Amino acid sequence: MKNHQVGGRNITLDVDAMDENGEEIDIEVQGNSEGAHVRRARYHSSMVDSRMLKEGQAFRELKDSYVIFIYKHDKFRKGLPLYHVERYVGETNEQFRDGSHIIYVNGNYKGNDEIGQLMQDFREKNPECMHYTELAESVKHFKEKEGGREEMSEIVERYGDERALMANITSVQNLMNNMKWTLDQALDALGIKGKERTLITQQLQK
Repeated sequence: MKNHQVGGRNITLDVDAMDENGEEIDIEVQGNSEGAHVRRARYHSSMVDSRMLKEGQAFRELKDSYVIFIYKHDKFRKGLPLYHVERYVGETNEQFRDGSHIIYVNGNYKGNDEIGQLMQDFREKNPECMHYTELAESVKHFKEKEGGREEMSEIVERYGDERALMANITSVQNLMNNMKWTLDQALDALGIKGKERTLITQQLQK
């Protein structure tokens, strides 16, 4: 997701989904504490919201949005499977109900319920031992079938290429903003050539 502010921070979503009611869902799978910082959740929520309305649309048309962090550990250390973050009016303790929802999932939760079983499946390497059929079948496809292994290799390679491309785009933007260089000067300084140079040029000239 590209920040509309020049030099602003962009974000790359792990999962960008929409339910049947048009409500936006951003799911992030996070292993380290910095990546699951509460202010990151706020930033992701604002970025998701910022692209929902078109010019002239009323604010009441803004759909609900969900930012869900599946965190490797228990973020708030209370032993609960989920932590729902909602806004409240301080003086009345009533929900503000602005449609913004942030949820932290305790990835270390081992209860014998839906969330506990899902987190067990996340840690399980053998699809035969998983509770959720959909997840087990997907894992089996990518791990055991020739076509699935090839597809996964392509996904990993493409994801790595995209991450590298985004990092270079950010570097070019920083040089242009901080050093007041032209696009070509920044690309030359970083030694970016060929197809990657063309892609970055197209991205930054949109």
